[in-house]
Amino acid sequence: MATIRFQALNELLSRQPKSVSLPSNKVTDYYGDLVFNVESMRKYLSKDAFKAVMTANQKGGSIDRKMSDGIALGMKSWAIEKGATHYTHWFQPLTDGTAEKHDGFIDYGDGGNMIENFSGKLLAQQEPDASSFPSGGIRQTFEARGYTAWDVSSPAFIIGTTLCIPTIFISYTGEALDYKTPLLKALAAVDEAAVDVCQYFDKNVTKVHANLGWEQEYFLIDEALYQARPDLTLTGRTLMGHSSSKDQQLDDHYFGSIPERVSKFMMDLEVECHKLGVPVKTRHNEVAPSQFELAPIFEEANLANDHNQLVMDVMKRVARNHKFRVLFHEKPYAGVNGSGKHNNWSLSTDTGVVLMAPGKNPKGNMQFLTFVVNTLMAVYKNQDLLRASILTASNSHRLGANEAPPSIVSVFLGDEVSKMLKKIVEEVGEKKMTPDEKTALKLGIGRIPEIILDNTDRNRTSPFAFTGNRFEFRAVGSSANNAAAMTALNAAMAVQLKDFKAAVDRLINEGIKKDEAIFQVLKKLIIESKPIRFNGDGYSGAWVIEAKKRGLTNITSVPESLSKYLDAPAKRSLIESGVMTEKELEARVEVEMEKFTMKIQIEARVLGDLAINHIVPTAVAYQTKLIQNVQGLRDIFSADEFEELAGARKELIREISGHISSIKAKVKGMVEARKECNVIEDGHKMAFAYDQKVRPYLEDIRYHIDKLELVVDNEMWPLPKYRELLFNN
Repeated sequence: MATIRFQALNELLSRQPKSVSLPSNKVTDYYGDLVFNVESMRKYLSKDAFKAVMTANQKGGSIDRKMSDGIALGMKSWAIEKGATHYTHWFQPLTDGTAEKHDGFIDYGDGGNMIENFSGKLLAQQEPDASSFPSGGIRQTFEARGYTAWDVSSPAFIIGTTLCIPTIFISYTGEALDYKTPLLKALAAVDEAAVDVCQYFDKNVTKVHANLGWEQEYFLIDEALYQARPDLTLTGRTLMGHSSSKDQQLDDHYFGSIPERVSKFMMDLEVECHKLGVPVKTRHNEVAPSQFELAPIFEEANLANDHNQLVMDVMKRVARNHKFRVLFHEKPYAGVNGSGKHNNWSLSTDTGVVLMAPGKNPKGNMQFLTFVVNTLMAVYKNQDLLRASILTASNSHRLGANEAPPSIVSVFLGDEVSKMLKKIVEEVGEKKMTPDEKTALKLGIGRIPEIILDNTDRNRTSPFAFTGNRFEFRAVGSSANNAAAMTALNAAMAVQLKDFKAAVDRLINEGIKKDEAIFQVLKKLIIESKPIRFNGDGYSGAWVIEAKKRGLTNITSVPESLSKYLDAPAKRSLIESGVMTEKELEARVEVEMEKFTMKIQIEARVLGDLAINHIVPTAVAYQTKLIQNVQGLRDIFSADEFEELAGARKELIREISGHISSIKAKVKGMVEARKECNVIEDGHKMAFAYDQKVRPYLEDIRYHIDKLELVVDNEMWPLPKYRELLFNN
């Protein structure tokens, strides 16, 4: 092992930054070059075909077979001119990655000769083998049929020589087997509900879009160092290795000068992203050594999520060209910042209004407050659902420290917006408001644009923070598919907006004027959702106590959190909104429970192997040297001198023996615990068992390895010091 690591160091020292040539100094010259976008469709499609795609994109609905054939013909012509030889339906199964099966354009013609062919049928639907994708019991392994169907709202693109068509993925019986299908349904649900509420303020609103701006954090390490760490290659994180002497204590990496090799990687990555129509804009060093961030301009949520999944794949390929490996694990190294994927979320209308941004007049600000307050209520009612959507085996290591929010879900609003909510509560009475009272309240609301500038600071410890014109869901992990969190959030918001409208309409039907009815319902929601509002330090022990008093939940166990998907509030948001059926929801929980179990199982097997086959033999070899040294001292010195000179060495031998014995016993115990868990047939119970019985062994073994490394430092180098080397770019 040591030899491999020294070879890795030699490789690292010989690395040179790779040269990157920009296609043009103007990004606009090549932006979207590999995307079948509006410009390309106008050129390659007939007017009727172009209109059909645009209508389906904007208003929904299907495209008939004849029109699909024309669209496929134009898409094929464009793709072949760009060098494509194959096509694939690109989808997002429940594996936390993307999937694709490539087929060539070639086919037999009428005379038996070979031709390029791509029909509307092949564009609209395909039947990939679904047997090995997670389904949560919806279908058995021998039932291989599954269907992918074209998502018209997300444009096709080219990777290498393959035309990629974004699609949904469903089972033979119609249940969703992917992340995209529920997301699209959640976006449709929030669109419908939000439009109905917007009608109170602007009759011209006919569509509401959910927007997403993701911030992708990641680590980069040299591929030679990566390959020298079995734990890193197999689990995505270092399972052992004590803390580096210097990591992020001096805050000198954050926004620092980007290392040259990394800068070239970023340039190369951005070129590829821009060709694929991904509007990446921001790049910088993050807090932890060797940690970086990439962020795009906001987009509609479905497209933004597709782009994030695409970027994660492109990052891996580009990194390999630069002799790097990308780490998306939320906590690859203990003791330093982990990586998140902050989801900046907002709603906007087809009239150009951002509903989470202050308006230009009192009516616009009433609308702003309406959507802010309903967001508060949606989060309050669905705190367990939102946590379940982001809490995974890897993200659980990140939450609660180093700028990652805690597992207690709360909303940061800032002082000024909080004051406006307090003003509504105080000034909206039980009795009918006078014209003067309504005017005074509207004038106060009209001041929001003046004071909102003071409210754009971000609480780094808040899982869900208002940042001036959007909410930032900070708890989402860096390896996650954003669709899980965005599905939960938009579905919850859709149901809440429906509840709000029903309450307002009841008051209007009772003879109360519209504005006053809205104020009365807002007052009720502000009071009810007060427990979720918190502007303080989410890391403090006082907040844990206070949150419990408020009735907020604090769940750190992944299986326990996932089980909340099946509670009444979560079911209401996901099932009542039409986003999932009960069968689909139960299956999804089953899949997530299994993923948690498998990840803990893999970590346990890797750590057990490394501990017994690498750590213990090294410690024994060093201990043998110490014993030989002690024996030599006994032969040379008198009894009194021997005790004085060899005392510390004998104590070290004893200490090493203690840690070796503990490691062996703990590994044996962990193996037996795994065996006990593996015979459990119920997937939920197995996940809980792994969490309660196996996971504690991982921490115990890590503790003794850490202690052992400290006393066997020289012999085990560069394992204990390895974290410092991983940071060296």
